[in-house]
Amino acid sequence: MAAAVLLLGAPPARADEPAPPPMTDGFGLTQVGAPAGTATNFVITVKTAQVAGEHRIRILLPGDYAAQPAKRYPVFYFLHGASDDPGNPGLAYPALTAATSMITVIPDGGRRGWYTNWLDQNTAAGAQNWENFHINQVMPFIDANLRTLATRQGRAVGGLSMGGFGALHYAQRYPGLFSQVATFSGANELSRNHAVIRAAVVATLTNIGAPLCGSSSPACSLNFGPTVSSDAVFGTPYPVFDADWRWNQADPVAHMDVLARAGTGVAIYTGDGNGEAANPEFWVQSAAQHAKERLDALGHPYHYVNYRGGSGWGSQCNGGHTWGCWAQDLVDYVPRLEAAFAAAT
Repeated sequence: MAAAVLLLGAPPARADEPAPPPMTDGFGLTQVGAPAGTATNFVITVKTAQVAGEHRIRILLPGDYAAQPAKRYPVFYFLHGASDDPGNPGLAYPALTAATSMITVIPDGGRRGWYTNWLDQNTAAGAQNWENFHINQVMPFIDANLRTLATRQGRAVGGLSMGGFGALHYAQRYPGLFSQVATFSGANELSRNHAVIRAAVVATLTNIGAPLCGSSSPACSLNFGPTVSSDAVFGTPYPVFDADWRWNQADPVAHMDVLARAGTGVAIYTGDGNGEAANPEFWVQSAAQHAKERLDALGHPYHYVNYRGGSGWGSQCNGGHTWGCWAQDLVDYVPRLEAAFAAAT
């Protein structure tokens, strides 16, 4: 297993390796220290008033970025899962580092930030305005510092597990920003009809029970940070007199019509956890199926893959909620995304 982790990591910088491009502070972001990594796979650390603490952003540049100073590139914002961090080299999946015509940006989403501005900003976790951080700060910071195609057609968002929810959430909240969206084993459904995923979200907040862990390492840390209330992000999750209305409002399945009206390209990937209810992927599959059914009802095209138990889906996929399956998801998706970018830009 350790050898597999090394395959997912970034190569160490050599003494003669070109430095990462300079990045200038702005949009409420202040850099801490120097970038770490190589010229095409590096991490910057920033501070912002929007989210407590320091936060890493991993940036993957195509190999010809430095040699083509007049060229601009589309950007794929790749959102990680619960318990993960862009400092984890495993998030630099081989399919992403091998991309030849796009930039990939992997911003910190917190161990359980859930890609939204929390309802309660007065918890032990401190300020938790993740949506403001990503949309109003990280995106313009990237456009100002890198040679991006800063248009809807030149921008996509995708994510795994918690990040799959975040990708759909951002694409639905900001349809004018993203032309493509992808969810890999995503927490695609938060309505009261999917109590298991809702409970898994609560578990990441309260540090109790079996959370929806989305680490790109073989093992998942079950420490999600300071324990906060189950109400902290979307208000109460309990369906009493419609008190859980914010959860239903945030449910991505309920807003697939936004993607259809905007003509957004949609990709959905899932396994089935080998039919085992104790495997998070078993529940993720039903959420993916519900998203698919909603798109079918709308008549909106999409790319849907259910690799079930993982047989034939890469050498490391067992059909579970694991990095080995997501690595193969990206092998399938990245060429499709680069082709879509090329056709549109």
